[in-house]
Amino acid sequence: MYSYEERMRAVALYIKLGKRPRAAIRELGYPSRNALKGWYLEYERQKDLPARSARRLPKFSEAQKQAALAHYASHGRCVSWTMRALGYPGRAMLTAWVREAFPEVRSVSSRARGPGEHSEEVKKAAVVRLYCRSESAAALAKKVGVSREILYAWKNQLLGAEAPAMMKRKIKLPLDPEIADLERQREALQRSIHELRIEHDLLKTASDLIKKDPGGDLQDLSNREKTQMIVALRSKHKRPELLTRLKLARSSYFYHRTRISLEDKYLPVRQAMKDAFESNHSCYGYRRLKASMERRSVTISEKVVRRLMKQEALVVPRPRRRRYSSYLGEISPAPENLLNRDFQADAPNEKWLTDITEFRIRAGKVYLSPIIDCFDGMVISWAIGTKPDADLANTMLDAALETIEGRGARPIIHSDRGGHYRWQGWLDRVNTARLTRPMSRKASSQDNAACEGFFGRLKTEFFYPRDWRAFSVEQFIDAVDGYIRWYHETRIKMSLGGRSPIEYRESLGLAT
Repeated sequence: MYSYEERMRAVALYIKLGKRPRAAIRELGYPSRNALKGWYLEYERQKDLPARSARRLPKFSEAQKQAALAHYASHGRCVSWTMRALGYPGRAMLTAWVREAFPEVRSVSSRARGPGEHSEEVKKAAVVRLYCRSESAAALAKKVGVSREILYAWKNQLLGAEAPAMMKRKIKLPLDPEIADLERQREALQRSIHELRIEHDLLKTASDLIKKDPGGDLQDLSNREKTQMIVALRSKHKRPELLTRLKLARSSYFYHRTRISLEDKYLPVRQAMKDAFESNHSCYGYRRLKASMERRSVTISEKVVRRLMKQEALVVPRPRRRRYSSYLGEISPAPENLLNRDFQADAPNEKWLTDITEFRIRAGKVYLSPIIDCFDGMVISWAIGTKPDADLANTMLDAALETIEGRGARPIIHSDRGGHYRWQGWLDRVNTARLTRPMSRKASSQDNAACEGFFGRLKTEFFYPRDWRAFSVEQFIDAVDGYIRWYHETRIKMSLGGRSPIEYRESLGLAT
């Protein structure tokens, strides 16, 4: 408590320093910020401060104090018990009242001791039952009307703290090993049967309640659907077992159970949607169901319609689509597959392979048509364009025929059954050059595996690793042309002794 002079000095300094409480407190060393502001406000109102502060009235009356002390004395002398029973006062105040009223009490207990004082006969009978009991000490204390701690305190008071509180236990006699083994097997079988029964009930409930296909994975269900299953089965199985089997968190279960228990505001809409769906041959999707609800003056969003359709299992049957195929049948008789996947050649220009591959870039589509020599994998000729038409294949073939002109070579030119290799322009060129024209079997890319392998290396090494979004079609065609030239001029092949195709032919003294 500060004197009148100390308070006036603090207020004067506060005004002198421009009403800055921190500066005044830092210089004086007292009081708190709120106290200083309170003194100033009181000084402003009365132009002075009272000589001493008014005495604070007691919080509790004398009658309340005596009632609390009487309850304390008649109910086990427990501070906590009295506070819970009366609702007042605080622990510190009640302890002060007790020490003032009962000076002989050395320590004030705050542990619950039970109502009332008990006679010595009651205490002795309770201790006897403690030693001869067939139940837990907590249950016995509840019957006597005291806490478990008081029960053991009576034991220590009558027998001493060193006396052990023995409890009779059922002694299990040792079983015969064979009987014990059979007992363990029986318990294991019971556990297995219980697990299978839970699994069966979950699958049956998923089929009946959630409309899930039998044999499906229960983990694919949403947490709401899992909660619905647990609510339906909680009378047959324990909730922790179901939560563990469905791998559902306990908090999620209670959250969704609360949501399910709330009134469903879409209940009339659900029934109206089911009626509209079933009365229209079960062929309405979410758009037409939404339009049907709008006809009934029910306005809901598409998302709500789709969610309700999923929850009510309103599924529109869909026919299975056949995979797209551009094959329209043979346009002319196809030659036999003479190569029969034999891509080995003893000399150049014995076996040629050809096909067309596609590149998709942002600027458009680009097509490559090469001729591969089976002797060393050399690209004899190639044509690059934006359309996989006859001109692309014919241009490539014309360039390849120029490389063998005057040499008397008559290679086999193998291709697939594409229309590019059945048009009259291609046939005329092949017949004029007296080339043999075998073809792969239908839908059998392995019959042209060596050419397909070239395409795979081309796309793996050149096309896939790079970003072609900034390239135009012309720039991409130049890049492909440069790769092919590098492929047969520079790129080494281990099957050719670490040489490129041109270097390999030069090492053998063969003309390129």
